[in-house]
Amino acid sequence: MSTPTPAGRGSTLTGRLTRAGVTDAARAVRLLDDAALVALVPEPADLLLGPLAEVADPDQALLTLAKLAGAVGGPDAPLGALLRDVLVSDGPARQRLLAVAGASVALGDTLVAHPENLHVIVDESPGTGVPVEQVRAELLVAVGADPDADVPVAALAGGAGTDAMRLAYRARLLRIAATDLTSADPLSRLPGVAAALADLAGAALEAALAVARAELDDHGRGVRIAVIGMGKGGGRELNYVSDVDVIYVAEPVDGAAEDEAMAVGARLAAGLARVCSTPSGEPALWPVDAALRPEGKDGPLVRTLASHRAYYERWARTWEFQALLKARPLAGDRALGEAYVEAVNPFVWSAVQRPNFVEDSQAMRRRVEQHVPAAEADRQLKLGVGGLRDVEFTVQLLQLVHGRADEEIRSPSTLTALAALAAGGYVGREHAAQLAVCYRLLRVLEHRIQLFRLRRTHLMPTAEADLRRLARSVGMRAEGAEGLVERWRQVRRDVRRLHEELFYRPLLPATAQLSTEEASLAPDAARARLSAIGYADPAGSMRHIAALTEGISRRAAIQRQLLPVMLGWFAEGADPDGGLLAFRRLSDELGATHWYLKLLRDSGTAAQRLAHVLSTSRYVADALTRSPESVTWLAEDADLQPRTLERLRSEADAVLTRAHEPVPAATALRALRRRELARTAAADVLGVVTGTRASQSLTAAADVVLSGTLRIAESEARAARGLEDSPTRLLVVAMGRLGGREMGYASDADVLFVHDPVPGVDPVEAQEFALAVATGVRALTGAVGAEPVLEVDADLRPEGRNGPLVRSFSAYAEYYERWSSPWESQALLRARPVAGDTGLGERFMTLVDPLRYPAGGLDAATVREVRRIKARVEAERLPRGVDPARHLKLGRGGIADVEWTAQLLQLQHAHEVVGLRTTGTLDALSAAMQAGLLDASDGAVLADAWLLASRLRDANVLWTGRAGGAHADVLPHDRRALAGVSRVVGYPAGAGGELEEDYLRTARRARAVVERVFYG
Repeated sequence: MSTPTPAGRGSTLTGRLTRAGVTDAARAVRLLDDAALVALVPEPADLLLGPLAEVADPDQALLTLAKLAGAVGGPDAPLGALLRDVLVSDGPARQRLLAVAGASVALGDTLVAHPENLHVIVDESPGTGVPVEQVRAELLVAVGADPDADVPVAALAGGAGTDAMRLAYRARLLRIAATDLTSADPLSRLPGVAAALADLAGAALEAALAVARAELDDHGRGVRIAVIGMGKGGGRELNYVSDVDVIYVAEPVDGAAEDEAMAVGARLAAGLARVCSTPSGEPALWPVDAALRPEGKDGPLVRTLASHRAYYERWARTWEFQALLKARPLAGDRALGEAYVEAVNPFVWSAVQRPNFVEDSQAMRRRVEQHVPAAEADRQLKLGVGGLRDVEFTVQLLQLVHGRADEEIRSPSTLTALAALAAGGYVGREHAAQLAVCYRLLRVLEHRIQLFRLRRTHLMPTAEADLRRLARSVGMRAEGAEGLVERWRQVRRDVRRLHEELFYRPLLPATAQLSTEEASLAPDAARARLSAIGYADPAGSMRHIAALTEGISRRAAIQRQLLPVMLGWFAEGADPDGGLLAFRRLSDELGATHWYLKLLRDSGTAAQRLAHVLSTSRYVADALTRSPESVTWLAEDADLQPRTLERLRSEADAVLTRAHEPVPAATALRALRRRELARTAAADVLGVVTGTRASQSLTAAADVVLSGTLRIAESEARAARGLEDSPTRLLVVAMGRLGGREMGYASDADVLFVHDPVPGVDPVEAQEFALAVATGVRALTGAVGAEPVLEVDADLRPEGRNGPLVRSFSAYAEYYERWSSPWESQALLRARPVAGDTGLGERFMTLVDPLRYPAGGLDAATVREVRRIKARVEAERLPRGVDPARHLKLGRGGIADVEWTAQLLQLQHAHEVVGLRTTGTLDALSAAMQAGLLDASDGAVLADAWLLASRLRDANVLWTGRAGGAHADVLPHDRRALAGVSRVVGYPAGAGGELEEDYLRTARRARAVVERVFYG
């Protein structure tokens, strides 16, 4: 009930309220006239307007005061008298009350619901810096448990215990918030507030565990259980509202069975979470999240210490060790908790020795960013660009990299660890100081936003009123909402810049390992270094260095940062001189772009990968020079992964849909293939693709070019004849390595051209049309131009070069029925429709299946004929003067030996072994082994030989950069070439002789199998 406002008083009061920061003056006037408030303080406006001007939200503070006045029972009640005394006193108690009421609706409602908490406001003892044992005791006493007991058990179980714990929690939280909100410097106060919140969370977990024990008949005394804090709780840097991340570790007591003890432990853990998180008479606190436990949500909730240790020894992933950095006992059995931390610490500080540790950490940060919803990206304080995670990941990575040798930087607290990193010289003092200030501000903003309604959020508000309240709560009344937003955005920019510099740039620590002269690229020192680390032409290399670094431009400055380290990386390749030359060419092309040098400077992998491919593969160096934008692929494995056939077809379809002229369209398709050749070659040299994935990628690119050029050639043939529809259905059948999806960088595209006239069309007309299309395909794919050719070879057609380039389906049927020879059946084992009419392709496969999978297998005469042909090929086709042991294709134990052996088994047994009906060599060998037609050890020998010989053929091309010529088929004799090829296939420096021995030995073993299995 309110009293009337005296005439003339309203306008004056409204002005005073507005000057105090009130936005709804009319409501404020009514609240100041509220009967319950006036009963306590006769002239509330005169008393309160000055103090209200200092709080975050004067409107909310006044509303809470009016509600509270109505809840305390009037001026004669004890709480009413206490509230009156607080309001009329110009002291800390009133400041604390108004600060809380103006900053938190939720805590204001807590005061109204439980006005006895006014005693917390009156008590001026700080909410921070309180011994954790004192806080723990408060909450245990609240639930009727003995704080001094070894295993506290609550006297209040179920809802009564839950509500009692939550009331005690809120009272302590109110004290923390009052201390926080009345701080003159909230940024300095932050670490103490965060630590107090973490200690309070730990005490709540302890009390919740006591309540959970009370709900069990024997109070769970057969199990010791410790609650390990993770994340911000473990680091004593918790938010006002946050999931509390935990891990549970338990041990049986007094000889209890382990499985029974773990079952009881799981019940205690579930009960603890329920007390903290589920609805009751009092609001829930926060979720208790155990997802960081071994195996995550799929793993058992509770494990023994030995089980934890075994998991971390064998199965844990990199991010789990990073999470363990903050592990700290929070509740339960203290000795067991400490034993857990002692057990896992060695894993944490040796985690950096795991393969790809730094790269995994960087990838994890990128994944976190990528999962931020687009609608939230610009408002995220925690996960977004320039947010809290940028600081935390940076600090943690530096700790994990350097902490195994320096215990001083192992603190689980972000700010403490950052200060230690600065003191130890791992981070520049200025950078550390700036990062710390930014981190503190982001955390204070996060706290104030959460505190208003005690809800878990990490998003900056957008409403003007919310921003205004937030600005006032952090001491930015003068700057207002606009000033706050601008400062926050600047903090984001600063954090992101420092994060990228410290977290992603590998060049700074690498440069620090060089001498001053080497780092400065002083000519004499640089020349001596180049000579010492393996450059063949130091003088020529110095000219490249000078061209890259001379001048005062930003480009030259960044090159001066890059080159001292990259010179060493070039030297790790087989051709450092060639690598540096290729780098200069690339830099001349791209150095003026905004992204190139930035990518090399800031990416975790791009610079080192670029140095590796340029100094290892002339093929890749030439490809990157022709397509400099491809350098961006080196930053991410995903960009180096071969594109799927479906994706390439979609790209090709887009090209053809827009195309109007045949030659440009075909050139665009060839450019697509060239791009995939470059991508696959780079991934091949870097080891991103292994096994047969490179050949499958090369085959997919060729498939798309053939399919696309067939469409172009068919369209042109129709246009030349004035036809709307084609007079015949067309088909391109892949043969050889194309058919087997086993193409290399120098492979031709072996094909058959087939057509099937439309009913009623003159066969001659159809044949002429089909011939024009086939000729057009060969012309479009093989024409000399800016893009690499795809030589289409139709020599495997009936009658070979003497036969027509394209035949009708019926002509193929007649030929195969009357004149087909064993070698043609063998060649058809690789037949695969690659372009054209799908139905015709199916019919063609049905036609040739009886030839390549003959019923009953091969008769003895045909087997002898196949062997005779193979022997003749060995005798006649091997180039003169080439050592048969070194010819990768036709030599002893080479590719042909393995393929002919697999194909003979297919011809003999594919009619009854379905798995042998495949175009792939390795698939055929695998099927033969599974069917018992080939001994497993023999099959493994053949597969190893085929893979190595195929890999070496590709490596010859990658090393030399020459896709044509017979050199690709021969293992080099030249020591330098052999060394280069060995680096391409992943051997260490100086291992050319080892590669040679490995190949010759592998080929000898394969030849022995061929002699036994193929020749019989």
